[in-house]
Amino acid sequence: MSIKDNINLDKLPEHIAIIMDGNGRWAQEKGHDRLFGHLHGVESVRNIVEGAAELGIHYLTLYAFSTENWLRPQEEVTGLMELLIDTIRKEVPTLNKNNIRLHVIGATDMMPEHARQALQEAISETSTNTGLNLVMALSYSSRWEIIHTTQKIAQDVLNGKLLPEDINQEVYSNYLSTAGIPDPELMIRTSGEHRISNFLLYQLAYTELYFTQTLWPDFRKDNLYEAIIDFQQRQRRFGKTGDQLKKNIIEEKN
Repeated sequence: MSIKDNINLDKLPEHIAIIMDGNGRWAQEKGHDRLFGHLHGVESVRNIVEGAAELGIHYLTLYAFSTENWLRPQEEVTGLMELLIDTIRKEVPTLNKNNIRLHVIGATDMMPEHARQALQEAISETSTNTGLNLVMALSYSSRWEIIHTTQKIAQDVLNGKLLPEDINQEVYSNYLSTAGIPDPELMIRTSGEHRISNFLLYQLAYTELYFTQTLWPDFRKDNLYEAIIDFQQRQRRFGKTGDQLKKNIIEEKN
C-alpha cells in the first residue's frame, strides 16, 4: 500500500498553501550557488502541482517570492526573475493539458515589465481551465496586502461607495488579493523553519499548520500526501469545544 492510499479523498483540504523554503540551503549543502537550488526547486513545483491536481485539490497557493526577497543580492534576484519567466512560458502547455488555471497575487508592479507580461500571457492562456487553481504569490507579503486592502477600502469610503459601518469580515475579504478564493485549510512550510513569514496572515487565521524538515528541492508527492494525512487526523474546532463538534456531526447525520 502506498502513502497515497491512506488519504481519505472525501476529506481533502479544498485549499493548500505552501511556503517553499530551503532552496538556497539545499544548493549550498551541495557546493553550488543559491540559484542552483532555485532551479531544482522548479522540479518540486511541477511534482507538487501535478500531485495536487491528481488528488482533486481545488486551490494550491505557492509562496514563490516575497516583497522582502527584493532585498537579496541583485544577482540572485535577477536570476530568479529570468527563471520565473522561462518557467512560466515553458509550463503553460502543461497547465492547459492538465486543466490548471493560473492566478497571481502580490505587488507585481514591482516586477520587471517583461516578467509582468509573461505572467499576464500565462494567466490569459489558462483562464478557461476548470481544474486546479494554481495561485502564485509573487512579490507578495501580508503586510503589503493588508495595507493595500485598507487603502482600497478607504478610497471607496471617500468616494461614497462604501459606508464604514458596512465593513465586516466578508466585505474586507472581498478587497484582499485572494478575493473569491477560500482561505487555506492546510499550510505547509518546508526546511524546518517554524514561521509564517508574512504569508497570508489574514487568511491563515484558522488554517492547520504543518512544518517539515525536508528542503523544498527534495519535497515530492509523498511528502504532500503525508501532510494531508496529518491534516485529516486533526480536529478542527474553530473556537468551539470538541463536544460541540460531536453534537453538530450527530445532528447532520440525523
